[in-house]
Amino acid sequence: GPGYGAPSGYGGYGPPTGPPGRVRGTGFGILMTVITLGVYPLYWYFVAHEEMKRHSGEGLGGGIALLIAFFVGIAMPYITSAEVGGLHARSGRPAPVSGLTGLWYFPGMFLLVGPLVWWVRTNGALNDYWRSVGVR
Repeated sequence: GPGYGAPSGYGGYGPPTGPPGRVRGTGFGILMTVITLGVYPLYWYFVAHEEMKRHSGEGLGGGIALLIAFFVGIAMPYITSAEVGGLHARSGRPAPVSGLTGLWYFPGMFLLVGPLVWWVRTNGALNDYWRSVGVR
């Protein structure tokens, strides 16, 4: 009856319509992480979340993502994969990654290759999304 359920429009925003982000090479990200001694991921979290927020109107945005990455970094793989999956889902496609993908990062780091698997899957899914909206 009336008064029950989710508020009108909740989760029903339809496909994102803001400007798309940039495709960033996965190998380039790995190289930059090594060259910058681990600083590049902070930059990547900032720009990736800023672009997703501008595009979809939802999510953390760059500043909040950077703060979380700096102070509670272990949370970011889960949050980032969830936001990337949400972009796909809001556009009517299956989400190739989700918050659970973050498990590749932690506890996956104990497998040594876990964070690499997380990066390849999450950055790949974000790049696939940007390509699906016309970015080359």
